[in-house]
Amino acid sequence: MQNPLGYEKESSLLKKFAIPSIISMLVSSLYNIVDQIFIGQGVGFLGNAATNVAFPLTTIALAIALLIGIGSASLFSLYLGEKKPERSSTIAGNGISMSVLCSVIYVVLVLVFLEPLLKSFGATSTIMPLALEYTRITTLGVPFLITTNVISNLIRADGSPKYSMTCMVAGAVVNTILDPLFIFVFHMGVAGAALATVAGQVISFFIAAWYIKSFQHIEFNKSSLRISLNDTKEMATIGMSASLNQITILFVQIVLNNSLTYYGQFTKFGSDIPLAACGIVMKTNAILLAIIIGISQGMQPIIGFNYGAQKYERVKKTFKLAISVNLVVSFIGWALFQFCTSTVLSIFGSGDANYFEFATMFMRIYLMLVCVDGVQMLSSSFFSSIKKAYLGMFLSMTRQVLFLIPLVLILPKFFGLNGILYAAPIADFVAFVVSVICILAEFKKLNELEKNMKVDSL
Repeated sequence: MQNPLGYEKESSLLKKFAIPSIISMLVSSLYNIVDQIFIGQGVGFLGNAATNVAFPLTTIALAIALLIGIGSASLFSLYLGEKKPERSSTIAGNGISMSVLCSVIYVVLVLVFLEPLLKSFGATSTIMPLALEYTRITTLGVPFLITTNVISNLIRADGSPKYSMTCMVAGAVVNTILDPLFIFVFHMGVAGAALATVAGQVISFFIAAWYIKSFQHIEFNKSSLRISLNDTKEMATIGMSASLNQITILFVQIVLNNSLTYYGQFTKFGSDIPLAACGIVMKTNAILLAIIIGISQGMQPIIGFNYGAQKYERVKKTFKLAISVNLVVSFIGWALFQFCTSTVLSIFGSGDANYFEFATMFMRIYLMLVCVDGVQMLSSSFFSSIKKAYLGMFLSMTRQVLFLIPLVLILPKFFGLNGILYAAPIADFVAFVVSVICILAEFKKLNELEKNMKVDSL
């Protein structure tokens, strides 16, 4: 049976794949957002600060999930496009097995080194007890989180984006129901929020795992689950750019948290207010990023399949369409961050005048050019989808590692807290320019490939 990725209209395919993917990513973000809202209302801003310093642990887990999930799903799509379903099957099995192995190793390491890790993430003596209470529970859900994300990407690449979405939505519903129950009824505080999160992740995992026995385009069996070092290397190379996006976010979080607590102590805001405000703003922005990543994941199987099938015009059309949708969504997000700041911040609980003053300033300045962030992210994913992983990795590092982190370290030496805030829009702009240059150069190469194919066919 001919795969619709190769002939169906690009806009219809992107809609079919991107919308469920966006919903899945939004649901993943809601795990943390819902916790943040209920903790803010039930525990206070110190509880939000605790979840903020704990968030890098989740970021690392998602980086592992994307390394394996995006890598295996991209190869899955490419081999289907090349009409090699048996290779797609071994790639899928290798990805699932590696997700289980890596997640177990990660949990052991986190539990052994938890307290020093939280200190490195910026936890103060006031926040540390709450952060430890929260992370000791959420860490136990990491194997379910990572494996579910990997299987979900494979399900999407197999042509079942709605089922992939269902996995994530079911877990989010459970989390949302249990959060207020544990926090307000049973008065369990941050521990209740953590338990609700893990419960949702377990539910999502079992729904995702159920699909394994019914892949549409491959024959999957126990032998597919063998781990291959060569397949793992190829998978990791392809998935590295998406993973690096998360790792660089981690480094930014660590640098931001420590810089805010250090420079904040010399202002009227102190150390805890900037830390709590940063957590709110970053997790609010994570909603917009979830939509952008969802668009990126939605375009990935379309671009991967058609590049493998040498249908380069469809590759270009899909990317242009994805960029256009991304810009519209990003502009709406930017408008909300700039003009509805107070409304957004009030959702996450109360605080004193200094807290709202700094949080408002942080959101408006730090997210000043968030409307162009998606171009860099989609460009990075594009190159990974066409097996140009090193260029994808380079683009994934531009905004965070090459520009933002150095600026966050340098500018506050001259401008204090304001220097930290203005580092982000500067990095956003430069990364946008670099991404546009790389994409234009690649489109020129695709045009040449198309011309050569036409000449060969004559």
